[in-house]
Amino acid sequence: MELTFLHPLKTQPLWLNIIITLGSISFFKLSLSILTWVYVNFIRPPKNIKKYGSWALVTGSTDGIGKAFAFELANKGLNLILIGRNPNKLEEVSSEIRSKYPKTDIKNIVFDLAGDLSEGVGRISEVIEGLDVGVLINNAGISYPYARFFHEVDDELLSNLIKVNVEGVTRVTQAVLPGMLKRKKGAIVNVGSGAAIVIPSDLLYAVYAATKAYIDQFSRCLYVEYKNSGIDVQCQVPLYVATKMASIKRSSFFVPSATGYAKAGLRWLGHEPRCTPYWPHSLIWGLLYSLPEFAVDSWRLGFCLKIRKRGQLKDSRKKDM
Repeated sequence: MELTFLHPLKTQPLWLNIIITLGSISFFKLSLSILTWVYVNFIRPPKNIKKYGSWALVTGSTDGIGKAFAFELANKGLNLILIGRNPNKLEEVSSEIRSKYPKTDIKNIVFDLAGDLSEGVGRISEVIEGLDVGVLINNAGISYPYARFFHEVDDELLSNLIKVNVEGVTRVTQAVLPGMLKRKKGAIVNVGSGAAIVIPSDLLYAVYAATKAYIDQFSRCLYVEYKNSGIDVQCQVPLYVATKMASIKRSSFFVPSATGYAKAGLRWLGHEPRCTPYWPHSLIWGLLYSLPEFAVDSWRLGFCLKIRKRGQLKDSRKKDM
């Protein structure tokens, strides 16, 4: 008796074979994405930051993420150029860093990015002349005191948001970049925000979110323009971090301290042009993008309206005092 063996796929309908094939492709892509996420967050070694140069320049270095970045860069053996608007705070931070890392050379530049940009940028150019500035951390930025509708944003706040978050970052980068080009090496980190990238609509913070969207696009363009010149440009996109600007005092699993964020940020420096360095934030990112946009909008609006109400109550109490 002659036996005939049929291939399993030939006994199934064509539509079922297509579904199985598409399912296999989807499973492979999902598995690859998960493995990539695990690698970049937990296995991939950080770059040797000192290869970019011996000096790092940090804006907004007297508080929060900027201050934490300064400490971490000193820990990596880099000398520092610290920029801040308050001379007393600058000196305090410098003293703290020197006491912990005595070999670190530090230069302070008093510069309010909401003030005279030409004068401040000129001061930066003078200080960095002849220095091997390999890392630039554009961290300085301002947000709303609390959530508010666009028509409630006064002229001074509107002007400062655009001047500090857009023009300030652009002008500081313009001052530091030529030296990196000359040496054919460097790394620029622009601190963006989930308000512009991760969360589809950060309601009641319209101008702030728009300025951070500029930072993202600015960074992406510079990344492409200068990646063949030895310069790595990156926009880091954090969600909530326990800082004064975020009005969050305590850190948690999903809300890192400034130091916790800075440690993660340096691990990602020099890699992808846009990243969310603190890995629990990327879990929130994935969740938000899996939800319908109208659901996220509704949640954000309700959340921000509560922040607005608390802010207005605080303002009214101040007026009554």
